[in-house]
Amino acid sequence: MALSFIEVAADCGVQAIKFQTHLAEEESTPREPWRIPFSPQDASRYEYWKRLAFTFDQWALLKAHAERLGLVFLSSPFSLKACDWLDSLGMAAWKIASGEVRNPQIIQRVQRTGRPLLLSSGLSMTTEILTMARQLTQEGSEVALFHCTSQYPTPPEQVGLNLLSYFQKEVPHIPVGLSDHSASPVPGIIAAYLGAALIEVHLTLHPRSFGPDVSSSLTPEALKTLVAGVNFAWRMRQSPVDKAHQLQTLGFDPAIFGRSWVTTRALEQGAILRQEDFAYMKPAGGLSYDALEPLLGRRLNHSVSMYHAIGVNDVD
Repeated sequence: MALSFIEVAADCGVQAIKFQTHLAEEESTPREPWRIPFSPQDASRYEYWKRLAFTFDQWALLKAHAERLGLVFLSSPFSLKACDWLDSLGMAAWKIASGEVRNPQIIQRVQRTGRPLLLSSGLSMTTEILTMARQLTQEGSEVALFHCTSQYPTPPEQVGLNLLSYFQKEVPHIPVGLSDHSASPVPGIIAAYLGAALIEVHLTLHPRSFGPDVSSSLTPEALKTLVAGVNFAWRMRQSPVDKAHQLQTLGFDPAIFGRSWVTTRALEQGAILRQEDFAYMKPAGGLSYDALEPLLGRRLNHSVSMYHAIGVNDVD
């Protein structure tokens, strides 16, 4: 199933895929409570972690498969042993989950590798996560910061893209991204236009799949929409428009869309010009809208046909 997720993610056009490396005996005791009893086959949260744990060789297989398909492989560690395993696999960066940013043991372990740290802010106060990001940067680590709402799924009112902009302002030297659990491509697309450097979402193969995060995940179709939308939004952000230059490059000809005053019927020489003799029609090139008034009541000095563009040389 994990191999299938990698293949589907690659087909959707993402650049990286991230798992979570859980080893029950290394991160929890059997007393860890199961917060939401959703799986009838697991008597406890500990048993759940134990049942879903992969071996080191399986992690190596997943990484190789991801890289074979052109994806960056990442996995969040939840124990020192998980850090050791993932370190030996040579991951490009460390994604630190919201619940682990306060775990100095893991932070210090991954920091020693010299690889970038991707911090999730979901369970932290803004001041707390900003202080941590600045400190890690001062200590020589490359850091990226994800705005995240740890609500599954996240309703629109709780997405909080204002915090994305706030982080960008507070730490302009640090890449800021969005880790989204809304199950919608919309927040990620908007975040890309706001300048998010990274977008992270959950993926499910089907909305009726089994699992705790399915309701917070994008289907493959929605993920493709997100990828296309993010790329479109980013190109918009990177391409500010100067209207005068844009009109010039578009070959805009005011004469095509402009209008001028023309006669609505043929008029004989000597006719007194009245408002009802004229219509304001395309194309431009004749009198502008405000230029007709001075001609009304004056006489034509020659006959004109219908749709004649009236001008000052036509009157005495």
